[in-house]
Amino acid sequence: MNDFDLLLKVVADEISAVGIQLPDNISRCVLVNKRATKRFGLCKFDNGIWRIELTDRLLNADEFACKQTLAHELLHTCKGCANHGNLWKKYADIMNKAYGYSISRTDSPEKLGISDTSKARYIFMCDRCGAVVKRERVSRFVKHPERYRCKCGGKFIKNS
Repeated sequence: MNDFDLLLKVVADEISAVGIQLPDNISRCVLVNKRATKRFGLCKFDNGIWRIELTDRLLNADEFACKQTLAHELLHTCKGCANHGNLWKKYADIMNKAYGYSISRTDSPEKLGISDTSKARYIFMCDRCGAVVKRERVSRFVKHPERYRCKCGGKFIKNS
């Protein structure tokens, strides 16, 4: 079982080692969310303190996946990085090159090496590259997949 608090310190030290400045007001205790099914981590600013939260699905995941997720969230605490803008991407790229991470805006369970527990009622596949998109609720995409294209330019076809 992973010790998120210990890994948080390790990752914070890695970030500092590559010259990225973290604020002093980051909680040293990582919160564990037992209800998060769509996200792996969350960074929030609460009463003057940055708090990091991880899904309990990462408790038994590979340590590297936990560190990568913590790095993603810690980068959000940097000045000008509250979103996934250019500065955040620059810092993520620095971390990826320095430590072999693949920090990106989103991750998949497969990429992190954990089981997919989503209850997708709607599954679509790209007719060109085979990419799969899952949705749990009705959305514009679910109602009108013909209006959307995959990154490769292909069309999404609904799987039964």
